[in-house]
Amino acid sequence: MFGAISRRLVTGGALLLAAFLAADAADIDDDLPDRADQVAQMASEVALELQQVCPPASPSDQAAFDRCRRGLFGDSALRRSLAPRLLWGRRNHDAGAALRDTNLTQFAPDVLAGLYLSLFMYSGEYSTEYVERERLYLIRLRAGFRNLLPPGQFPYPFWHQETKWGVYQAANSVLLWVNPKTAKIVIGQFTERGSDSPVVSTQPIWPKFDGKWMWMDKEGRIQPSVTLFDGLFRQDNPYLPKLDFTYRTLALRMRDAQCDNCHVPNNPMPMHRLVLMHTPAHAAGEIARLMKAVREDKMPLDDTGTEQPLEPALKRALLESGAAFEELVKAAKDWEAAHRD
Repeated sequence: MFGAISRRLVTGGALLLAAFLAADAADIDDDLPDRADQVAQMASEVALELQQVCPPASPSDQAAFDRCRRGLFGDSALRRSLAPRLLWGRRNHDAGAALRDTNLTQFAPDVLAGLYLSLFMYSGEYSTEYVERERLYLIRLRAGFRNLLPPGQFPYPFWHQETKWGVYQAANSVLLWVNPKTAKIVIGQFTERGSDSPVVSTQPIWPKFDGKWMWMDKEGRIQPSVTLFDGLFRQDNPYLPKLDFTYRTLALRMRDAQCDNCHVPNNPMPMHRLVLMHTPAHAAGEIARLMKAVREDKMPLDDTGTEQPLEPALKRALLESGAAFEELVKAAKDWEAAHRD
């Protein structure tokens, strides 16, 4: 039942989260969580905010979507509750599978809030429980998905995989997993297996994927437009034109370095914890990680998954273009913070 707060014991072994969460998770004791009250308060605040900023609307309502993603991308209760790095994806098709056995994608908090969680609408109904097997709190939010938006409003063509797109369209719940020691959300999931119907009804559609993650529309504009920070940064942000140009240079260097062999939505390697770099917004969220991996010769990987250092000239070019992009992303975000209403 939504609105209830309970502690439900689930049998099973303890979950060791992915390595990138280790710093946030730290040492999770076998004792009961010590921030239960803080988690409960956060769940209530986030559920109320999502209902106010992203309420039920027509799945094709562009204005409602724009208000939602602007509200979540900036200084929001949700944004403040997200860990520095998070995982996102479908719930495992096996209802009994642990999180550690579920393929998920890593995102920076602003990317997850502005590009993914904003694609859902929320009724404000929620429940909170402690799942002992995972050693995490679970917040269940009743939700619905905006499946009728134009293609360029999705971070990438979700319909590249029919099963994934089907789950998105039928989703009735968003799940937020919370570290009990930090009271921060560390994993988000969506599922069609919630106990209630979606917050709005919609007619499923089945677009055809043409193999392109980014494309030009009939007006000559690059799509998906949401990945160009369209509507997230102010139109008068002086760094937007430079960001576009600098990302194009970085994208060429990443292509030369074979980054697009791995870091694309269809996960060709496949990686258990996927990192996306194929659009400006995704790259902005992961640029620090990319730079660190290149400096330490941890990418690219060959066909066997073995690290292969880049040639010196290619490595230098990738680091230079990456540093320029990283600097502009920071400058653009600092400008937004200084000009926030």
